[in-house]
Amino acid sequence: MPSSGLTHTQLTSLPTYQSTSSSRLKFLYSDFSRQKQSNPASYSSNVEWWRRTLEAVVLKGWQSTLGNAANLDRLVLHASGPALTEEFRLEGAGKPLGLATVLAELSATKSYFPVSPFLSSTPSIYDAGWLPYRIASYVVGKPLWWALQQLSIVGADDFSGHGGDTERWKKVRGDYVVLSLLERAGDGVLRKQQSKTGVSLAEELYNFDGFKREFAGDALDGVVLSELDVKVLLKYLERDKKAIVVQDEVIKFVQPNQSREITAVDIGVLELKTAVEDIEASVSKIQQQIDDRSEKISAALRQKRKEVALSHLRTKKQFEDLLKKRLTSLETLHSTLLRVEASAGDVEIMKSYESSAATLRAILAHPLLQRERIDETMDAMASANADARDIDEAIRIGTDVAQAETGIDDAELEAELNALVKDVEGERAKEQEERALQERQEQLDGLTVPEHLAKSPERVEPSKVVA
Repeated sequence: MPSSGLTHTQLTSLPTYQSTSSSRLKFLYSDFSRQKQSNPASYSSNVEWWRRTLEAVVLKGWQSTLGNAANLDRLVLHASGPALTEEFRLEGAGKPLGLATVLAELSATKSYFPVSPFLSSTPSIYDAGWLPYRIASYVVGKPLWWALQQLSIVGADDFSGHGGDTERWKKVRGDYVVLSLLERAGDGVLRKQQSKTGVSLAEELYNFDGFKREFAGDALDGVVLSELDVKVLLKYLERDKKAIVVQDEVIKFVQPNQSREITAVDIGVLELKTAVEDIEASVSKIQQQIDDRSEKISAALRQKRKEVALSHLRTKKQFEDLLKKRLTSLETLHSTLLRVEASAGDVEIMKSYESSAATLRAILAHPLLQRERIDETMDAMASANADARDIDEAIRIGTDVAQAETGIDDAELEAELNALVKDVEGERAKEQEERALQERQEQLDGLTVPEHLAKSPERVEPSKVVA
């Protein structure tokens, strides 16, 4: 990081600082190493807070061993020693006294990995064999306590009990791969590559420079990975994700069910792809030279410097001739690359055909699918079906005989059943008729005499009316 350290504005802009009170910050900046035994929950919370803070600082590019923004590492934390605590000095809280303890804890819990062992180790960081491997590599020829300190195997109490802050930093000083950022970068690379998988063989092959050009700016949003970041990322994708195979300068993306071998065809295709990319870059530069000469010719003519304009014109013609040659070469290489990829694809298709044919032959060679065995099986099935029909017929005849012996006449049963049906239908009709009468009676009961008729004089019988 720059020697001036992080500014107050930078620190307070981090999410971890924005969501933390001043009193809480003072505690986080204190030496809380002995809390691991007395208050493990608080200890874990403090370590997690610093883990997120350090991750944000690394991702934002606020650290650099050279102080050069072009060389910032976004996956590697450089723990330079006590000077790192000065980078986090905050007014009102001072410098973090427990930062060395945090680094030791994050390394012990596999959140951080020392860069050198990470790049040289064979077992995956997700395998249980990672820790024994580190122990073996450190213990050979070295004192055991020193090895345990380097590996952060000793507990926080032991760690903090051996010397002051300077002694602690001697045990944890170094460069660390930040696993959370590495996993995010790996996922970003695989997402981008997945969109190109199956297009062509060349899209699966890269050299180091080509891989860096293709993915360094897309692995993490808004940042560009450094050369060290790319080396760490390649190791992770190869060893831990099994997504690529690396052989010398050849990098090949592979699928889970694909051979992890780099063939002569892969090497040849990569060479062609690299040649095409180099010529395309050369064509762009030549075109820029032509455009530059054209501008100089125009400027010389405006100034009435014909000799200078003529000199630039000759140079422009030379570049145009060179451009034609390069374009012809580029077209030839493109055609060759397409033919090679097509042929390689044909080989893979024929392999699939061959494998399918072998599988089919193996299935057809099964004893159950032999002609004689099939005939025997079908004959046995026909015989079994015939036996089943005989059994069903015997059961039906036996049932008929049993019913005949009971003395029950089917005609009498049929007549009795019909009589029962008629009785049920008669009862149902009667119920419907009664329901209809009840509904009409209810309607009549609901009728009322108009009020003016109810109060009229007694009606005179028609026979009494005098004409």
